[in-house]
Amino acid sequence: MEQQSNNIPKHFAVIMDGNGRWAKKRGLPRLLGHRAGVEALERTLRAAAEMGVSVLSVYAFSTENWNRPKMEVAGLMELLQRYAKAKVPELKKSGVKVRFCGSRKGVPEEVLNVIDWSESETAACDRITLAVCFNYGGRQEIIDAISAAQQAGMVIRTEDDLRCFLYLPDLPDPDLVIRTSGELRLSNFWLWQSSYSEFYFTDTLWPDFGKEELKKALESYSGRERRYGRVEQL
Repeated sequence: MEQQSNNIPKHFAVIMDGNGRWAKKRGLPRLLGHRAGVEALERTLRAAAEMGVSVLSVYAFSTENWNRPKMEVAGLMELLQRYAKAKVPELKKSGVKVRFCGSRKGVPEEVLNVIDWSESETAACDRITLAVCFNYGGRQEIIDAISAAQQAGMVIRTEDDLRCFLYLPDLPDPDLVIRTSGELRLSNFWLWQSSYSEFYFTDTLWPDFGKEELKKALESYSGRERRYGRVEQL
């Protein structure tokens, strides 16, 4: 196992962007780009575990992704189910705890069954947590949290009051958010949790991402001073 840096993020998050462009550049169907993206996730997860990272969260399917072509959405649902069934036993052996973050509304029952099974199978694992943001939207999460608080008869007065109603309230906020493919936006990802996160953007398309690219991101992070909202005075 690699030696852990003194300034490595406990939790880093990835907006896995560029699967479609990767496939288009090669004259391939978009779904083959998504499959290549799954391989990139496997590489990145292995590297993160070796480096001593505690949590890797990934933006796998947003609430807006339902607007994509029906065949592509169906293919993504199938890919999730096939990948989970094939890889969860291997992830379990490697000590990877799988958790899902997002709304369950509108998700096909067979997909929900695979999600529940994946979480149950890996619940006791403690080497690294893979948090899969699926059917996730940052604004929707905040709305759902407020709604859940109201249903519980709670009055939200502090950040902690709201946090306990988030999808995964015990997950630490991401220290670092990485976005691939050259795009420079959050796209409704971890809006609450990334308030004080550091950001790293790379032109690398997600299917080409791996250990070396991750090292570059973590090296950039290690040289920064975390300010947590403090603004330098003029």
